Amino acid sequence: MPSTTANGVTLEYETAGDPGNPPLLLVMGLGGQLIAWDPELVGALAGQGFHVIVFDNRDVGLSTWFDDAGVPDLRAALATGGVQPPYPLADMADDAAGLLEALGLAPAHVLGISMGGMIAQGLAIRHPKMVVSLVSIMSTTGDHSVGAPHPDAMAALLVPPPPDRDAAVAAALAGWRVIGSKGYPFHEDRVAARAAAAFDRANHPAGTARQLAAILASPDRTPGLRNLTCPTLVIHGEGDPLVDLSGGRATAEAVPGAELWTVPGMGHDLPPELFGEIAARVAAHCARA
Repeated sequence: MPSTTANGVTLEYETAGDPGNPPLLLVMGLGGQLIAWDPELVGALAGQGFHVIVFDNRDVGLSTWFDDAGVPDLRAALATGGVQPPYPLADMADDAAGLLEALGLAPAHVLGISMGGMIAQGLAIRHPKMVVSLVSIMSTTGDHSVGAPHPDAMAALLVPPPPDRDAAVAAALAGWRVIGSKGYPFHEDRVAARAAAAFDRANHPAGTARQLAAILASPDRTPGLRNLTCPTLVIHGEGDPLVDLSGGRATAEAVPGAELWTVPGMGHDLPPELFGEIAARVAAHCARA
């Protein structure tokens, strides 16, 4: 896979689809490597006429790690309500902007899920000329009165790092059973294969902890979202236990003219059964831009 320097860090990336098509940048969520994007979904988006770009955020995968910054005490941060992250989400938004610039693909359509939705929102706020349209999925505004996780979902997020590959797969299966979509089949084989591949490629729980610290310390983006002019689509599962539906509703309410699609039975994942409809809705949204 290729890599490039952007915003002072090395970012690993991959592309799919015709390079002559409109670029669509996909921004992954907490701790997720670029291989966390299901190839079927990437293929469906490329099939809708996009040049799709996926990448490892800083501190995960094969992009730059920030191990010199140490590992934050997340449980203490949650107990006290304060944490000093080694970098803010704004830096991660600037990474995405730098990647688009380095690849000569700005402006682009931008889609982010979960933490990636927060980064995508920040990218649109901080670099509005780089974003043709925005899709924010299973994400929230940074206002702590909305989008709060259910206790069992937060507990699943804070399990200790697994010591080996088998434990990592088991932990992923247990975690996704808690936060995944209850209205759709649980694809155990997909989840296990993705967890094993992620462990083999770049197991790095310290980076995930630092990313979570950046989320916890993130300021409310609502004022910035109110100033957006790019067409915005918000997608949220009605059964999301990790980022409550109120986070998606607040995002759509904050952005002028935003469209909101709430999905019955969907939790904090993207069921394969929805890939076709997601790709079609994203394409229709981007076409309006």
